[in-house]
Amino acid sequence: MTKIAILGGSGYTALELIRILLRHPAAEIVAITSRQEDQPWIADIHPSLTGRIKRRCETFDADRLLARGVQCVFACLPHGAATACLPPLLLHGIRAIDLSADYRLRDPNIYAQWYGQSHKDLAHLAQAVYGLPEIYGEEIESAQLVANPGCYPQTAAIGLAPLVAGRHIELDSIVIDSKSGVSGAGRTPTPATHFPECNEAVKAYNVGKHRHTPEIEQVLSDVAGTNVEVIFTPHLIPMDRGIFSTIYASPNRSFSQTQLLDLYREYYASCPFIRIVDREPSTKDCWGTNFIDITIRLVRGRIIILVCEDNLYRGASGVAVQNFNRMYGHDETTALL
Repeated sequence: MTKIAILGGSGYTALELIRILLRHPAAEIVAITSRQEDQPWIADIHPSLTGRIKRRCETFDADRLLARGVQCVFACLPHGAATACLPPLLLHGIRAIDLSADYRLRDPNIYAQWYGQSHKDLAHLAQAVYGLPEIYGEEIESAQLVANPGCYPQTAAIGLAPLVAGRHIELDSIVIDSKSGVSGAGRTPTPATHFPECNEAVKAYNVGKHRHTPEIEQVLSDVAGTNVEVIFTPHLIPMDRGIFSTIYASPNRSFSQTQLLDLYREYYASCPFIRIVDREPSTKDCWGTNFIDITIRLVRGRIIILVCEDNLYRGASGVAVQNFNRMYGHDETTALL
């Protein structure tokens, strides 16, 4: 049984993570931290947990977590906070899965450019493994620090990897059009996510400057073995959860639609959470699951890839547990099916 601490228990990803870990046969949640000074019961923050877990939130204290025998931490913290909390735990050999963006970008200069601040833990940044199991699975198994991937980048990277790996498409003309439910913005309300603003409205945001752009390009460049550039445009749509990405690419040779589907099925044959489907998928198909659904269409000589996932489950907490399973030698699907 692995003793687990969850850092930052008040958000949507923490709630989803707790729900999954409560049914994991080899995981025991021994601590949940929060910045709330009154140390509320976690079920008071998330009423759906009533009767399922009896634990108070506590302020973060590395020494107390070490004394309690914590072996693995899941950091569900805002960007910039993980680099303050994780280093003392990592120095004592604790393994960590960080759900923020703090350790995703390998180049600290790119991190500073896109996040507007210098990286505060360069030593551990150098050893972090990007946590996309379908691409970095073997590295994840031996990692001490896993940088859980962003929700949008997963649909983009998984949706494009088979074509990019074989360089079957032009690598400098990829267009990714993504739409996300409001929960992707987190639990803290903002003017943009206030109900009267986002209900019955669709809006593009951070056009040309969304922070997931360099993350997508980093993964795809790894897969291709050369530089890959994308145009990525996210949209906020009035639903609770889900991401749907429509990806446009120009092929370098002639394909039939059947050949493309076969290419994807072969590439992901050993990946239990990637479903290559003939139908045009919907976010409802993946709701509350760790699956990513993909199909491909050919339209006027262009390849169109349709990809969807649940942004809270597969997009964050589910893939975090998938990474945990890899790290501790469990079947990859444990607690996720």
